[in-house]
Amino acid sequence: MGAGKSTVGVALADLLGVGFCDTDHEIEARAGRSVAEIFADEGEQFFRTMEAQVVADVLATHLGVIALGGGAVMTPAVRASLAGHRVVHLAVTPEAGFARVRSSQRPLLRPGPVAGTAEATPEDRYRALLTERATTYHQVADITTDTTGRAPAVLADEIARVLGVRPASAPRDEGLPQ
Repeated sequence: MGAGKSTVGVALADLLGVGFCDTDHEIEARAGRSVAEIFADEGEQFFRTMEAQVVADVLATHLGVIALGGGAVMTPAVRASLAGHRVVHLAVTPEAGFARVRSSQRPLLRPGPVAGTAEATPEDRYRALLTERATTYHQVADITTDTTGRAPAVLADEIARVLGVRPASAPRDEGLPQ
C-alpha cells in the first residue's frame, strides 16, 4: 500500500509496450463498487476470496504487467496462482508509504485495535501491515526494489533490466541481463 504498484506498473508496461492491469480496478469493475464498499458491505474475507479469483483470471489471460493489491499475496490461493510468474516486490519505508496514502480512505487503515492494542492510528495500522506482510513479500518476490524517493520511470527501467526484459530500443549496459 503506497509503494507505487500502479504508478510503476504503468511505467513498466509503457516501457515494454505491453498492457497494464490493476487487480483492484478489475475487482471494482466486476463488482460494480469500490474496494472500500466491498470491505464495508461484505468484509475482508469476502474481498480476499473475490481477489483470489480475479488474480487467477488475470494471470491466465493478461500478457502484460499486473499490479496486485498490497494484501493479495497473503492469501494462499494467490500465492499458488503466482507460481511460474515473475513477481516484483516494490518496497517502501513506512514513512514514505504512509505519506502517500495518508489522505486515502483505505479500509485497512481505519483506526482500531492492532495486535493486542486497544486503539491504533492509521499510521500504526500501516506499520503493522508492513511488518505482518514483509516475510511473505520477500518469499514470493523474484526481485525486491525500494521505491522510496525514486521516479517511476527509473524504477521501471531497473525492473526491466533485472528481469532481463529490456525493450530492444533501450540502451544496453554492460553486466546487466539483456
